[in-house]
Amino acid sequence: MILERDDAIWAATKLMTYFKDFNRIDDYFRARKIERVKNIPASLPGMGLEDDFFQSFDMHPQDMNFAIETIPNKTWDTMLEKVASFSPDDSPGKNVKLVVKETTTNTIVGFIRLGSPLINSKPRNDYLGGVPDLEIFNKRAIMGMVIVSTNPWGFNVNGGKLLAAICCSHAIRRMLNEKYNTEYCLFETSSLFGSVKTANGGASMYDGLRPLLRYRGNTESKFLLTLGEELYFELRDWFTEKNGGEDLIHKGASSRKMKIQAKFLQILKASLKEHDTKAYELFTSAMEKAGEVTTQKRFYMGEYGYSNAKEVLLGRTNVLTKAENYDRFELDNIITWWKKLATKRYNKMVAEGRLRRELEVWHSDSMHKIQIIR
Repeated sequence: MILERDDAIWAATKLMTYFKDFNRIDDYFRARKIERVKNIPASLPGMGLEDDFFQSFDMHPQDMNFAIETIPNKTWDTMLEKVASFSPDDSPGKNVKLVVKETTTNTIVGFIRLGSPLINSKPRNDYLGGVPDLEIFNKRAIMGMVIVSTNPWGFNVNGGKLLAAICCSHAIRRMLNEKYNTEYCLFETSSLFGSVKTANGGASMYDGLRPLLRYRGNTESKFLLTLGEELYFELRDWFTEKNGGEDLIHKGASSRKMKIQAKFLQILKASLKEHDTKAYELFTSAMEKAGEVTTQKRFYMGEYGYSNAKEVLLGRTNVLTKAENYDRFELDNIITWWKKLATKRYNKMVAEGRLRRELEVWHSDSMHKIQIIR
């Protein structure tokens, strides 16, 4: 499809205007967050979903105990929207949504979503010695798509580290084995903000978790971020109309939003190139610059206490062998390990007068209060 010149200019201007203010990935996340939370209905006092979040901020970590549970998907999605710095979207493939509760208070301290691994990853390929057979690999590997603590619980006691460690536990692995009728031996995830955070002296919450989770290198990320809902649906409907009422991408396609957005770009570039070379060059340059907003992310992998996970992932054997530290990955042992770490952090925050006691959730008038990179 080739658009008329004025139509192509109009749509291209829409895209360039949307992306022009995103100089860093956190600029993008903040804009998406503002767009999303304003659509969450206000709750009556004492009846909000955030009342189920952990708020006993003077509780010592040694007195905390935890359980992994499921809640309805819609409730999980809305709760996470209030907590996460980013605006989460489901991806095709495996999808397991969990909450971690502190059982003494019966309140939620964090959210976990596990899903199918990325199709390709340089750190993973380096670890395995090449691109694996994805049919074999995907039966044995899972990715942490969402690992988010409620705050300030996470800040006060290194809660993000507990959630990440729980993802590496046998409790999670056994849950996945039962759901998908296989034996998992690899967990992988990546930092949210990557080089934006580490370049400013920050560290990832996944650091310091060896042997549960090990840093394996940085991803190579350069792609155009997905559009916010308002502009995406406006352009999708507009392009569909210009296409004679036919969808640009068929309804059953995987990663449909990404493919439709890619089709926007393809049509606009072709149309501008035909009608206006200068406009084509301006648009192409703007989209290339927008693609540079994405960052390298720190990539981490854990092998659930198996000594031959690599051989199994490469299809050289089907039999997993336990490493000497296999029992360290049991949930009770992970929690015991975390309590020592959390106690040190908690005592430091108390001694320095930095213990936070105000629940941090996103809503329409909180945008200026919460630091988005955390």
